[in-house]
Amino acid sequence: MISGRDRTALPRTFFDRPVLDVAPDLLGRILVRTTPRGRIALRLTEVEAYDGERDPGSHAYRGRTARNAAMFGPPGHAYVYFTYGMWHCLNLVCGPEGKASGVLLRAGEIVSGLELARAHRPNARRDTELAKGPARLATALDVDRALNAVNVCLAESDGEALEATEPDGELGVLAGRPPARRHIRTGPRTGVGGEGAPYPWRFWIGDDPTVSPYRAHQPRSRARLKTEAT
Repeated sequence: MISGRDRTALPRTFFDRPVLDVAPDLLGRILVRTTPRGRIALRLTEVEAYDGERDPGSHAYRGRTARNAAMFGPPGHAYVYFTYGMWHCLNLVCGPEGKASGVLLRAGEIVSGLELARAHRPNARRDTELAKGPARLATALDVDRALNAVNVCLAESDGEALEATEPDGELGVLAGRPPARRHIRTGPRTGVGGEGAPYPWRFWIGDDPTVSPYRAHQPRSRARLKTEAT
């Protein structure tokens, strides 16, 4: 259940910071997805940082393209990409406009809207697996490219948030309850190869059952990827 200050929407200034500051600070925050069938809320437990043109693991490493354009936009927007011809993944754009950086949302705990999330992920064996991995998270929340570049912050007027209450858009991020720093773990990003492999830019809440298993980069068949995401 989400109540009190937990329901306060994060302002755009939260995202207008370096990606390595934003990423661990997203842990424990509440991602809200509003669909025509209802609302789902998810407590973030695992994320990865990608730092644009200075990061060999980032989609924006070689510059702007039609696919990654949202990463260069204003902070506090979504970047959704389609991968391996099968799955969507959801990122939150951060840092100043024009400098591509974002945080991949890797895993979380469904805290409300369980029945709707289960309907989106009928093959999940238990609730802790509904959003255990970025493809599963996007599927559980019914996220696709239609949400690419949508605003996740409150409406603004003259640069100021109109009100610090729960957002009513398709995606929003609430303050939630961040974990104590001693509970945050960090390590290499999952599945990233090449020069970007050793960057310790994956952050997760230690011992949380919804966190996805770490996998080093290795070529994978489409059949194996499909099995891992279901």
